[in-house]
Order: sequence, then structure tokens, then C-alpha cells
Amino acid sequence: MKRICVYAGSNVGNSPEYAERAQRLGEELAARGIELVYGGSKIGLMGIVADAVLAGGGRAIGVMPAGLFRGEMRHTGLTEFHETANMHERKALMAELSDAFIALPGGIGTFEELFEMLSWSQLGIHQKPVGLLNVNGFYEPFYNMVDHAITAGFARESNKQLFIMDGEPTTLVESLVNFTRPELENKWKQLSE
Repeated sequence: MKRICVYAGSNVGNSPEYAERAQRLGEELAARGIELVYGGSKIGLMGIVADAVLAGGGRAIGVMPAGLFRGEMRHTGLTEFHETANMHERKALMAELSDAFIALPGGIGTFEELFEMLSWSQLGIHQKPVGLLNVNGFYEPFYNMVDHAITAGFARESNKQLFIMDGEPTTLVESLVNFTRPELENKWKQLSE
């Protein structure tokens, strides 16, 4: 595995554990020689992961749309920086550059990126592993929501195998490196009856 895309909050959150795990994830990526692909910011959990990768001698690749964010948010010490025309191009390039995805705690933007990669995986658009760094149970409500969608008949049980949820950066990265994609049932129940 050459590169992992990390989606993360542009804020640090209310618990010091969020920043601590973000830093440990960056250290883990650098130690394994796995390059970071991320949104290109120097602030929030995003900046903490990038700084930890760079401090560990690793490579950090930022992707940011032109003119969308304030200039002072851009991390100027990255190994590579790509500017895209818009958010759609940004997300497509991040996905193209990456072999796997990790979502740290974050807000609506992080959720949107996570859901897009899970949706693409479910549809077979990509076969790449998706991980959730479940700091302080942050992603438990997400897991419960997927479970609820399965119970309500809108998703298949195998959808829970499309992502790996772990609270520790080391074991999460190890699980992504060793990921085997599950066999999925037909997504559309009416077509399989």
C-alpha cells in the first residue's frame, strides 16, 4: 500500500484524544512508508496528521480547490500540493491518488467524503478499503445508522464489511493493509428475488 487518503476535521474537537490519535496516525503512516493524501490544510486534525507525517520523514500530498478556502489555511510545507478547480475535482483526485481511505472524527465535510467512498465501494466503482478511526466512540452512531438501514431493508448485511472501524491507528492501518474485499450480494433486493 503506497498511499492512504485521510479525511479529517478542520477543527481539533473538544477532546485532546482527537489530536493525539491524529498525530499517532501520522506517525504510523510515516513509520510504514505510506504516503498521506489529504485536503491540504495546516489547521485542525488535518494539519496535525500532515505535520506528524512530515516530522516522521514521510510524504504528505495536499489537494485543495482554488479559491474556496482562506489562503492562510494552506499547508505550505507539503511534499506535493495540487490545486483543483472545484470540490468535485478535489475528491476525484484524492481518490485516484490513494490506495485506501481513513476517516478521522470530523464534521459534515468529513462525513460527505466518507459516505462517497463507501457508496463507490458498494457500487464497485473502487475496491479500496475504508477505515474509520473511532476515537472516543465517535463513529458508533454511524455504525448504528448502518445497522438501522439494514434492519429497515435499505442496505445489505455485507455493507458493514465495506469498512473497518478501530480506535487505534496502528491496528486500523494494519487492517487496511491486510483488507480482503467481501463478496457482496446484489444491492437491489427486487432484482435478486
